[in-house]
Amino acid sequence: MIAPLFPDVKVYLAPGVTDMRKAINGLSILVQEQMERDPFSGHLFAFCNRKRDIIKVLYWDRNGFCLWQKRLERERFKWPESREEILNLDMRELSWLIEGLSIYQQEAHVKLQYTTVV
Repeated sequence: MIAPLFPDVKVYLAPGVTDMRKAINGLSILVQEQMERDPFSGHLFAFCNRKRDIIKVLYWDRNGFCLWQKRLERERFKWPESREEILNLDMRELSWLIEGLSIYQQEAHVKLQYTTVV
């Protein structure tokens, strides 16, 4: 699994399907031109193929791009159906997706944020 590079790292899922013949150069162009995001930001950009059996994750790590890939031999990823909207996830949701779960976990605990203890 991809370790979080920084605590504030964001994960962006590319909508629809992506041609998995694309490597670092092609995917970084997709990030910049179609997703309108900065590929050098250090954030993670996830892509999935039409058969939903391959996920690629692209990110910039200080002095070069990293490309992580997982290919399933039998099952399919539960890639979101959105074809037009870029989804913003956290590392937990990306982990769920990679493990074969939906990012829309009905049973998950809600994240709480407080400003003071008392």
